[in-house]
Parts: sequence; structure tokens; C-alpha cells
Amino acid sequence: MSTIQQPSRAAKRSTKEWQQADAAHFLHPFTDFAALAKKGSRIITDANNIYLHDSDGNKILDAMSGLWCVNVGYGQKALVDAAARQMQELPFYNAFFQTATPPSIELAELLAEVTPPQFQHVFFTSSGSEGNDTIVRMVRRYWDVLGQPERQVIIGRHNGYHGSTMAGASLGGMSGMHAQGGLPIPNITHIEQPHWFELGGDQSREDFGLTAARWLEEKILAVGPERVAAFIGEPIQGAGGVIVPPTTYWPEIQRICDKYGILLVSDEVICGFGRTGEWFGCETVGSRPDLMTFAKGVTSGYIPLGGVMVGERIAKVLIEQGGEFNHGFTYSGHPVACAVALANIGLIRQLNLVSHVKHNVGPYLAQQFAELAEHPLVGETQTCGLMGAVQLVKDKAKRQMFDSALEVGMVCRGHCFGNGLIMRAVGDRMIIAPPLVITRPQVDEMMALIRRCLDLTLADVQARGWL
Repeated sequence: MSTIQQPSRAAKRSTKEWQQADAAHFLHPFTDFAALAKKGSRIITDANNIYLHDSDGNKILDAMSGLWCVNVGYGQKALVDAAARQMQELPFYNAFFQTATPPSIELAELLAEVTPPQFQHVFFTSSGSEGNDTIVRMVRRYWDVLGQPERQVIIGRHNGYHGSTMAGASLGGMSGMHAQGGLPIPNITHIEQPHWFELGGDQSREDFGLTAARWLEEKILAVGPERVAAFIGEPIQGAGGVIVPPTTYWPEIQRICDKYGILLVSDEVICGFGRTGEWFGCETVGSRPDLMTFAKGVTSGYIPLGGVMVGERIAKVLIEQGGEFNHGFTYSGHPVACAVALANIGLIRQLNLVSHVKHNVGPYLAQQFAELAEHPLVGETQTCGLMGAVQLVKDKAKRQMFDSALEVGMVCRGHCFGNGLIMRAVGDRMIIAPPLVITRPQVDEMMALIRRCLDLTLADVQARGWL
């Protein structure tokens, strides 16, 4: 009996039909629902390596790794096979009832191996947002067990991003998120971000790094050291605009946390698993966190998984003195997600991607991005590993920004999308984070697209009289 090949799901409907069904039923994240329904979604149908294809047949270079996550690129059979094998063997069991599964145990062992040496324990979640909710619970539980329940306050940063759950959005400092839902929740406060281009004034980057770090000490003293539980930050701010802090910043943050005995939390959801040229961003910037949130790159986005690496300072107290920790999720340590993570980390090692980023494509990207500084619209470029940012400005000599109401970044993003490039706009800061498998010729291809889109944006801005 012959086998009839079924048409792909994408081929069953036209783009317009997909868009109509999408608008009728699917509420997208971080979206003006009415505006999207009027415009129509882009329908992505398939992908391979660093490229996407949409329902109109367009090929698109994905310079954002999906959403900072597809580190090993699209179409990796080893990850698909790992999921299929585990689904056949044991598609699900929970970590409640004093139970574990082999993939969750093996992944916990492997994470203890690849993370910095202070981490020997992991608490699994399904996302970075859940991981940062866990951080709030775990930090406060730690101090409570130690007999210091008044240590409730966690300090984050303005324009930091730690997810969109109630606790995650509170830890982050996105004003637009705080304006909805009565955020932040109590006992979470913020300091200013280490963004030299915007806030550095006449200071050198190095001097500004010390100034920005000392805002933490000022906040600790204002709140009262006896009330401060932890400080949380991304090594490199990702969703905030790929803001690479001065080299003086994180060592001074570490000194201040040590001085006052507060916990240091490194949110590695974006920076982890090779993105910065080390396994984790804290290793790149030189901090020694007590807790580390991860997600995204742990499975390269092939299936949801997140968690918290728990340093021995905290694990020892919670294990030996803490009793029951009343927190957890149905999918903590999901066996299929853990199996995919094991295959993904194995592939990162097999392909030597961390070294590839640190010694090959990372420095090459930095060189190429530096050349963009000559463009009339570009006031600053920054890179770290395979993360990059281009700051669009009205007057580069004066570091003068465009009026935010003009949304020049969105104008540029529109040209990117129209020319086969996924590049994200954070205000007027254009950012990339391509898959770690990208090659130098593909970097050249990406840079040619970026230059074209900058030129189109410049022409647009000039035609509209904004320059």
C-alpha cells in the first residue's frame, strides 16, 4: 500500500486565512491587539540554521535567535530525536511525591558541571519568569530560616527585564510594565541602569561604571542594610537594549554586595549557555553570584525549560535548616524538556560553540559593528559575544537622541522586516543576538542587511524632516 504524503500545515491556508484566524483567536504577548489585527501577523512556517521562511515564501535572516534562545540554530536533529525518544519512554512525570526521573537527575548533574563552581544544586521551572519568581521566594525563605525575616527588599534596575509574571515584572524596571497591574509588588525597588551613553555625561566609561555601581550602595543605605535581601541584574541587559556596562561596574557591585552581606543574583536567561563567549555572563563580567536564573539557551528554545542555580551558601541553609520549601511547578524537571536540554548542551560542546563565539565570530562581529559607528545615524555601537546594539541618534557629536514619539527605531525595524532581517528595536536602540552557529560569511550577510536598513532609515528620517 503506497503512502500518501500529507501537505504541510502551512500549505493548507493562504497567508490571509492564517492572519484572519490569528486575529480572531490568538492574543499575542506585548501587543496592541487591535493594531496587529488590522495589520496582520507575519506567519513563520519553517526554519533551518539561522534562516526563517514565512507563508509568502520569503527567506529571513533571524538575527535575534527567535527570542534570544535558538543558540544552536534551527533544524538540529539531535534535539528533535532526544524529545521523540523521551516522549516514547516517559512523556511526563512530576517531581512532587518525593519522585524524580533520570533526565532531570542527569541534567542537574550536567548543570552543576558547566556552571561556576559555587553551584551544585538546581531548582527547575518552565521559564525564566518562573525562575525569577522562584528567586523571590527562595531569597526571602533563606533569610527567614537564618532568623532575619526583615530582609525582604530586593533591588533591581530601571530598564532591567526579568520576565512578565507579577514578581518577574516587579524585579524588572520597565516603566510600561509597572504602569499596568499595580506593579511593582511590595519590597522591590530599583536603581538606575549602567547606561553610559545616556547617563554618563562627561565621565569616562570606567569612572561612570563606578558611579553607577555605587548607586546600589546608596540604595542599600537608604532602605537600611538590615532590610535588604538581594540585588538582581543581567550581566548584559538584553531586552533593555544590549547595554554592556563598563568593565568597572560588576566588580564594584560584587564588592558592595560582599560588604553588606546581601545575595547577588545573576539573571542569565539571555546571557547563559555561550551567548557572551563564556558559558555564563557572570564569568564574562567577573561577578560571583549566589543565585543564577537560566532558561532560553538551555534547550535552544526547542522546548520550554528554565530554572535557578542555587549556590552552596543558600543550598546548605535550605537543605540543612529549612524544612519544607512550599514552592514548585507541575512541570519542574519535565523529563522531555530535560532530555532536550541534555542533547542541547551536548551539541554546544560538540560544536565548540562557546569558543566559536569567544575567539571567532564574537570578535569578528565586534569589528564589523565598530565600523557602523561611521554611519550618520549611529551614535554608539556595543557588542559582547554574539549580542550587539546600534544606538540611533539625531546628533552624534552631542549624543542627542531623537524625540521618542517619532519612534525612529520602529521605522528602522520596519525596513529590517521588509528586507529579510529580524532585528529588534528597543526605543531607538537596534539590537541583535544571532544563533551561536552563525559563521563569518553569514555575519557579512547580516551586516550588509543592517547597513542597507540603516541607509533606508536615514533616507526616511531626512524625508520626514526629522534631521
